[in-house]
Amino acid sequence: MNRASIENLRVAFVSIKSQVLRSFLTALIIAIGITALVGILTAIDALKSSINDQFSTMGANSFSINNKRESNKRQKGKKTQATPNVNYTQAAEFKKKFDFPASTSISCRPRGSAVVKFKKKESKPNIAVFGVDENYLANNGSALADGRNFTLTELNSSPHIALIGSEIATEIFEETDPLGKILLVGNIKFKVIGVLEEKGSSMGQNADRSVMIPVPTARQFFGYKNMAFTISVMTIGPDKLDLAINEATGLFRIIRQDPLGKPDSFRISRSDSLSQNLIENLSMVSGIATIIAFITLLGAAIGLMNIMLVSVTERTKEIGVRKALGASANTIKQQFLTEAVMVCQLGGLIGIVLGIIIGNVVAAMLEVSFIIPWLWIFTAIVLTFFTGIIAGFYPANRAANMDPIESLRYE
Repeated sequence: MNRASIENLRVAFVSIKSQVLRSFLTALIIAIGITALVGILTAIDALKSSINDQFSTMGANSFSINNKRESNKRQKGKKTQATPNVNYTQAAEFKKKFDFPASTSISCRPRGSAVVKFKKKESKPNIAVFGVDENYLANNGSALADGRNFTLTELNSSPHIALIGSEIATEIFEETDPLGKILLVGNIKFKVIGVLEEKGSSMGQNADRSVMIPVPTARQFFGYKNMAFTISVMTIGPDKLDLAINEATGLFRIIRQDPLGKPDSFRISRSDSLSQNLIENLSMVSGIATIIAFITLLGAAIGLMNIMLVSVTERTKEIGVRKALGASANTIKQQFLTEAVMVCQLGGLIGIVLGIIIGNVVAAMLEVSFIIPWLWIFTAIVLTFFTGIIAGFYPANRAANMDPIESLRYE
């Protein structure tokens, strides 16, 4: 940095210091725009992190393989042929042969709902029964509040054991500890070995009003012809998801004997599709927040330009003295541009601090770790710099073009 630049910084600082209130109010207008930008975008980053964390616990790094949804459309005058359901043999073969570093689960949902009974207490006929294996809970983001999960040995022997939802535990067993008790599901007796944590309802299903039994037992007592099975796969991390889907697609096409060049006869659904949709909607909010910040900065730039014009008029004599002492027009221009940029950077610094605080208040409410939005900090610095240049250019150019003789005579 040369001597002239250092002198311009010193003069700009002195000028800002001599007009503290005016400079602070101008910087505050800038700060509001930057606070809106950094604060909202930091909060959105916190929301994205929270969504990813929540869906990660729900299996966001997982996918499922199930029946292909058929449409009723006709192709070339012929009705499209429905693809067969994913059967147990195919699902079991996939689980055995899929050697990707991931957890694989098989599940099924028998038709209709069941009534469950304990002694004289009976539920409404709206209890969902699921056939699951030892990996189902982990792959689907469920957890046990009490008891234990199925073991691999138990799954091979078709035992009469069950895991029940939290609502069944409170509604049917009331004050009684359900573990080890015999529960009637329909007319079949099951020993309760675990109670699921409360999860609530989603996608029209209430997991708290469900009974989970081993897949072989479900096939034996609740199975029907062409019963469909679902395969769920959870990878060790979200970064492995796409690769796992490609591997699974190739393997299951072989198992299903899908002809080369023909579409898949099954459907693969990513569990993170909902989270991605939510994040895309948040990206729209990010765009709106950025537009709001730009509008605020535009208003701040107009205000700064007006104040700089007033400052140029008030310091006309000072400009004349500096020119008389040998200051060039370019030096005068740089002086006023430096002053405008300093005011904007001061406002930007205030806005960044306030924005980080506001954004992390939201992060704390969402129980997300502290976020330092480096991208938005850098963006705010660049925006305030160019705002200062744009707002200060006309006043600085006007000051640089003043006649030194007329300036010295100005009262």
